[in-house]
Order: sequence, then C-alpha cells, then structure tokens
Amino acid sequence: MDELKRLDLLIHLQVLCQRDGDTDDNLRQFKGLVISDGEIEDLLARSVGRAVIEPPDSPPDSERRTIEKMLADCEAEMGKRKAASSLENVFLPLPFLSDIFQLTPFEEQCLIICLAIELDKKYAKFYGYLHDDVTRRLPSVGLVLDIFGGSFEEKIDARRFFDRSAPLIRYQLLHFAKDSSEGSQTLLSRPLNIDERIANLLLDIPCIDNRLEGAVRFADADERPDLVTLPLETQSRLKDFASSLVSGNRPDNKNLVLHFHGPYGTGRHSMAKSVCRYLGIPLLIADPAGVSDTGLSMEEFFLLAGREAALHSAALCLSNFDLLVAVQDNHRKITFFKETARQFSRLVFLVGTSHWNPPERSDNEIFLSLEFPVPDDVSRRQFWENKNADVAPVVDGIDFGELAGKFRFTPGQIQNALFAARDMSLWRHGSAAPVSPEDLHAACRKQSHSKLGALISKIEPKFGWKDIILPDDQAWQLREICGHARYRHIVYGEWGFDRKLSRGRGLNALFSGPPGTGKTMAAEVIANELGLDLYKIDLSQVVSKYIGETEKNLDIIFREAGISNAILFFDEADALFGKRSEVKDAHDRYANIETGYLLQKMEEYEGIAILATNLRSNMDEAFIRRMNFIVDLPFPRERERRAIWEGIWPESTPRSEGLDLDFVARRFEITGGNIRNIALAAAFMAADNGGIIDMKHLVNATRREYQKMGKIVSEGEFGEHKPQDGCFAAKGER
Repeated sequence: MDELKRLDLLIHLQVLCQRDGDTDDNLRQFKGLVISDGEIEDLLARSVGRAVIEPPDSPPDSERRTIEKMLADCEAEMGKRKAASSLENVFLPLPFLSDIFQLTPFEEQCLIICLAIELDKKYAKFYGYLHDDVTRRLPSVGLVLDIFGGSFEEKIDARRFFDRSAPLIRYQLLHFAKDSSEGSQTLLSRPLNIDERIANLLLDIPCIDNRLEGAVRFADADERPDLVTLPLETQSRLKDFASSLVSGNRPDNKNLVLHFHGPYGTGRHSMAKSVCRYLGIPLLIADPAGVSDTGLSMEEFFLLAGREAALHSAALCLSNFDLLVAVQDNHRKITFFKETARQFSRLVFLVGTSHWNPPERSDNEIFLSLEFPVPDDVSRRQFWENKNADVAPVVDGIDFGELAGKFRFTPGQIQNALFAARDMSLWRHGSAAPVSPEDLHAACRKQSHSKLGALISKIEPKFGWKDIILPDDQAWQLREICGHARYRHIVYGEWGFDRKLSRGRGLNALFSGPPGTGKTMAAEVIANELGLDLYKIDLSQVVSKYIGETEKNLDIIFREAGISNAILFFDEADALFGKRSEVKDAHDRYANIETGYLLQKMEEYEGIAILATNLRSNMDEAFIRRMNFIVDLPFPRERERRAIWEGIWPESTPRSEGLDLDFVARRFEITGGNIRNIALAAAFMAADNGGIIDMKHLVNATRREYQKMGKIVSEGEFGEHKPQDGCFAAKGER
C-alpha cells in the first residue's frame, strides 16, 4: 500500500507537468484524439528530452510543493518500515524479489507501476491520460521513464533496463504486451505488463507458476532413507559435503551439481530429499517428460523452473535427465539448463539411469556423479523382510531369499510389489488377510513389466512338469536349472560366491535338438515353475542390415530384460549366436563384431537366458563354453512317444476305446511336435465325422502329417489300420 501511495504521488506530479504543457484549453475535451496547432508549436519550441516548457525563473506552484513534500515523507516512512521489518525478520516480497534478481530501485518501481493496474482500474485511466491516448491503458516504457523523471541523459541510460538481457525481461518479470498499433514498434511505445507469477508473489499469494503445471512439483516431506541403496557411510558423507559447499557464505560461491544415476527404485529422489532436509531447504523436482503438455519450449521450461526454485529458495532437481542426454543435439539445451540453474540455485540434482559426464566443466561449479546400484541378493532379502513388516502381513513360510534371487528388484520395486500384493489380497478375501505366496508372486510379475515392444513376444507359460516327457537325465537338468535360479541368493549371497565372480552371475542355458522335441515347452515349464515372465526374441526385428542397429537392439533387449526380471528365450539361436567366420570382407568383420558384442551382453546379463537351436554344431564355441547348462533334447523313444500320446488329449476329449496308442507309438517315429499336430488334426476330423476320435481319424491325420514333412509312408506301415478317405463329411452328408 505504501508503494501504491508513492506511485499515486508520482503520477500526480506527472499530471501537473503534463497540464503545464497543455496550452489550448478549447481542445482540452478532445485530449488524446486531436493534435492542435498550439501543441505542435510547443513541441517545436521544446528542446529534445524536456518534458515540459517551464520558464527557468518560474517558481513551482504550491500544489506541486505539497505533493513533493508528501512524496519525501512517504519515502522516508517506507525506509523506516523496511528497516524495522528487516530487524524483525518480516518477509517483504519486493525486497526478496529484488535480492534474488539483483534489481535496482528503478527496476523495483517498474514492477510496481505494472502491478498497480492489476489491483485498481483507476490506473488504466491514469495511464491513458498520461499517454494522451485513451486506448493505451497499459504502462509503456516511455511512460515509466516519464513518471520517474530525471534528466534526458538518465532516461536514455534507463533504456538498458528493458533490454532482452536485463533482469526484468530476461527472467520474465515483465513482458512486452502485444499491441497492434503502429506506434508500439518503438521501445518507448511498447506496453508492459507484469508476469502473473510475479504479481502473485508481490501480493504474497502462495502458488506455483501455472504454466509449469504437471511438469514440476515440490518433493514431499516423507523422507525414505531406507529405500536408498547407497551405503550409509556414503549418505552421511554426501550430506556433510553438500552442507560444506552450499550452507553459509563461502568466498568461492561455487554451485554444487549432483548427478544421481541408477535403476528405478534405488532411492535417487529419496537421497535428494534427504540432503535437502539436512540442509533445511525445500526441493523442487522438474520433469522434462511433462514439457510437451505445457506448451513451453525446453528453454522456457528450464527458465521458469529455475525461477520457481529461486522464488521458494529451493534446490532444483531435474528428473528423467536421460531424456536430454539421449538426444545428440540436446547439448545446447543441457548447457542452457546448467547455466540457468546456476543463477537460481546453489544446489542442483540431475537424476537419471545411466552414467553421464559433462563434456564441458565450469570453474564455478563442482560436479559429482554417484551411482545407485541394484542391491545384491543379501540386501534384497533384508529389504523384503523389512518392508514386509511395514506394508502388509505375509503368511508364514514365504522364502524371501528365493524372491530376492528370482526378482532382482530395487527397494522401490519391492515396496511397490508388497503394496500390490496387499491390494490383491484385500480384493480376493475382502479383509486384511495375510498376503499369500500366489498374490506375492503375481504382484512381482506385474511389477517386472517390460518395455521391449516389437523386439519380443510374450509367451504365457501353460505347461508344467506333467506335460513334458523327457528322458530322466534331461528332466533332471531342467530341475537343476530351476534350482540354480531358486537358490542363487544362498550361493551368491550367503555363501559369498558373488565376491569371486566379476561377471557371469546370470543363468545361461542351451536347448538343442531336432524340431518338435520340446525346446519351447521346456522353457515354458521353467518359467511356470519359477513364476517368471517368458519372452521370445523376434530375430527378424533384432537383426538389422544396417551397421550398429543389431547391437542397439540387443542393448535394449538385455537392459530392459534386466529391469523386467524376465526369462529371455532365443529360438533359432544360431542366427544370432552362430560361429564367427574368417574375415574376407567388411560384412564378415561386422558380423563378427555383432557376435562379440552379443557375447559381452550375455556375460553381463544376470537374469535367465535360454538359447534354442536345432543344430548345436552351428553354435559359436565361445557361447557354448559360457553356458551353465546344455540340454540335448533327443528324438523321443517309443516309451516317451507312448507317454506323449497318452498325455496329449484333454480330459474332455471323446476318444474311442479302440484307440491303439501303443501301435502309433511303436510304428511312427516322430517328435512330440508332430504328435501334437496329429492329435489336433484328428480331433477336427472327428468333430466333423462322428464326434468321437477313433483310429481312422488318427491314421488319416498321421498320413497328412507325413505329407507335410515330405515323407512317404506306405499303407503297409499302418497294418490293419489302413487310412481311409472321407474323414471330413461332404456338405449335406452329416
């Protein structure tokens, strides 16, 4: 109110000055609409820069003396109040804003002039009168210069305050308003209005710039140090380190930029909140992923987000930093953000998933990059047990060590999985019943979502141990694979084998054998037993003729599979894992590079990868050597074929008592895949002819399968069960 009172007095003085120069009383009623001859003569007689013709010896009138004294008293009183408020630590928005952006008294008054019209409509009339134009109701640059007076030279010098690089314009405290009139093209004629966020600040209205809605937020006060995977000693050192650089008035005044990188759920944001809580400052989180919804450019977003952090005396955190790093031409935007953030906040956090090193370093900045690792098996088990007590009761007997070994979750993912399991249990039972193992495994599988897109296809495991028929040795090998995955937390964690292995902690298995011997079914059985998702790699999407694209696709597959805790199933694996050849041309060299890169990713991958091939001899020896398990699935013998024939039929399938499965198992040496095809074809024949599967349907379906295989089978091989035509009835004969 004091500032507005002062403004009223300044406007009063300007009105008096303008009236002194107004000599044509007859046209006063048309002021702003008519330019008279007398006015032109006065302007011709006036020297450049003088606002009013005033005889040098003309004493000021009494009204002006009164206004000037009132103005001096007002300014003196304001000075006393500001000083008293400072002593009492009373928050005054204008001095606070001035201190942040290093504004001069003149710039402060520019804000007040533009704020006034937001508070009282009378100022619109004042400004129209002083512009000598009733349509110009916003203050202009020229009007601001006139109101604050000063010499012609001082007014010229004050033009710099409206330059694009000056604080008022650079930080968007004021905007040049849109005006269609031709006169607004000059700087003096350009209208001004105050930024809405700045107006709210000066009026002490708490808010965030509405242009940033959905893209920035203040971190909540819920500090979760238990979700941070950094060692406790490192967390403590980091807080003290930040405090020593940011708190107080250090002479070097350097900014601290902390780059936190690691998988989702490792506590990167929690650590940033913990540091800010230790320092006693708020944390503003800005997410570039939401910029597209704001309609702002990335540079505008950075500026407004940084300004918002400054207005709240907050540290600034840029989330999803990888979105900027991933685009090659974003170097300029990253540099702009760092320069902008440095002006607004002494402490800046960059949060991403991958390591990043700034290409250019600054002398007035300290940059520190910290990796937030995925916890090992022992730590994951502790997280499961601790979070279980916090989130939801779980039935007795659940092996959290097994969960830790199968699902390589971060603490955040563990917490989310427990919440999801609790909600599932509540839905199923309608009360706060203990979480069952089934709910917990289902929640874990949903938590381990996949972003692999077109590169993979998800297989829903439908087969269990009773469905797969194998020789005893191969069946035990599959069970050993499950045991390897189930008890890795004991061997690698409790028994310490992870300290002996720098790589190769994953589980790689090779399934080899002729087509139809059950390689895909074996992978489904393992996925079903372990409760993990199974993804089949689409080699047509992975392998590319363009140099570097295959490696890029493989990197996406292994990175996302590691996050998703999925089993990778490479069918026809020799297309990717084939032998390296002698280098005769560039194609051979790049093919060998792809194979070497794949070998490296296989070594780094800590999940389960299953390779399937029809010909083991086609596989590169380097891959064979690194396999934890090699399971050769043989052509089924008569005993296995008989078991497959018996188990292929659903319980509800109508079958004739004369179905001679011993005969077909003994006579036809085919794989389980062929048997499945024959059984399905016989079922369709029976559905169209009699409704019960008998031997005539079975032998006819067998003959068709042999024809598909390109093999000739004589009628004598069918013995007394000779194939017959017409297993499908003609139309009208049913």
